[in-house]
Amino acid sequence: MDAYAAVVLAGGAARRMGGVDKPARTVGGLPMRERVLAAVADAVPRILVGPPGPVPVGVRVTREDPPGGGPVAAAAAGLALLDPGTPVVALLAADLPLLTRAAVGELLDHLDAGLDGACYVDADGRRQTLCGVWRVEPLRAALDRLATERAPRPAEVVTRPDEAAERASGHPGRSAASLAGAPIRALLAGLRVREVPWAGGGPPPWFDCDTDEDVRRAEEWTR
Repeated sequence: MDAYAAVVLAGGAARRMGGVDKPARTVGGLPMRERVLAAVADAVPRILVGPPGPVPVGVRVTREDPPGGGPVAAAAAGLALLDPGTPVVALLAADLPLLTRAAVGELLDHLDAGLDGACYVDADGRRQTLCGVWRVEPLRAALDRLATERAPRPAEVVTRPDEAAERASGHPGRSAASLAGAPIRALLAGLRVREVPWAGGGPPPWFDCDTDEDVRRAEEWTR
């Protein structure tokens, strides 16, 4: 697999860290989001979804709708910036400071024909879904399906005039807001996924930093 893009999700609330800009926290002297972007330096394009801030040259930046709407809304915003014809996208959390290019390459190598995606799985069998690679078209189809499932039903009250006009015309359209708060597992349900255990040396690339203690552990691993 040669051609792929990368979408890095950096809009989480970081409640367990007091609401700080978690991806901006440094590990090994670099913000975590920059470490993740470096792990996909060969991806074209690289897209960061989250609050505005300094990013490496060439990285496209966007924001989920609504801001803070969760990983599915962020994934939709990132996919909207892909170049036409992009076959594969790495969908990654921005708080994976131990992710490496070799680890991303391992996932790409496991994305065989007939599969929609490949993601790491931990020792307890839990999928690390925000450390994975996905074929773009099945992922977009899953977004459409989920948005349709979560869209307001016609019987529900419509308050905005533009919504009323859309309903009357029979073309309600898809609202990005319908994806807000959706769990990532709901997006990926039904996709054909290869679960990849980490067999390389060193710490697991899917290790994410949700607490200050996690950041300290990651710092120890990078020394």
